[in-house]
Amino acid sequence: MSFFKGGPCWAAFFLFELNVFMMYKIYMNPITHFLAGWTVANIAELDKRERVAVTVAGVIPDIDGFGLVAEKLTDNSTHPLTWWSDYHHVLAHNIFFGILVAVACYSVATRKRAVAALAFLSFHVHLLGDVVGAGGPDGEHWPIPYLWPVTERIQLVWQGQWAINAWQNVVITGILLMTAFVLSWRRGFSPLEMVSVPADRVFVKTLRNRFPFPPI
Repeated sequence: MSFFKGGPCWAAFFLFELNVFMMYKIYMNPITHFLAGWTVANIAELDKRERVAVTVAGVIPDIDGFGLVAEKLTDNSTHPLTWWSDYHHVLAHNIFFGILVAVACYSVATRKRAVAALAFLSFHVHLLGDVVGAGGPDGEHWPIPYLWPVTERIQLVWQGQWAINAWQNVVITGILLMTAFVLSWRRGFSPLEMVSVPADRVFVKTLRNRFPFPPI
């Protein structure tokens, strides 16, 4: 059987996803945000660049988490940098950064208003995901200072917030993954288009060969 026509490619993809699920304590959060952003990008008929913009809008808030690298590297130094502890869920998790993201997406789009609105929605879907499902393993809640840097008095927090590695996040990611499969099958492109057009074509072709369109 050809790799491009079915079985091996399909099985390999599911084995990859299973492996990701087994490692969800590390990777589940970014994957969930990415799939949620891509789903939002498919609400309207957008071209590839616009879909990428809206999808990135749903992931980019976590750019303020890169301070973790500096914090780990200086953890045992005389002058440790606490960039992750101080700024993650702060610098890029507020309405002003969301507006900046929407404006950036507006500038690269053809359907400017639609893309800006979807990017703003995608950004807030990310914040919603963090509010409900990004708690610490010790039960610590992680509030989001929505109006930072103007004020930190108004924060988004939910007392029922579950841990980032909780089963709810696995279920949500599974639902988003199945949604991506259905959208890919129907629309002829998948999230893979953002990293490799050939891989995207192979995946969609394999998906449609495995589950052909019903006869009219």
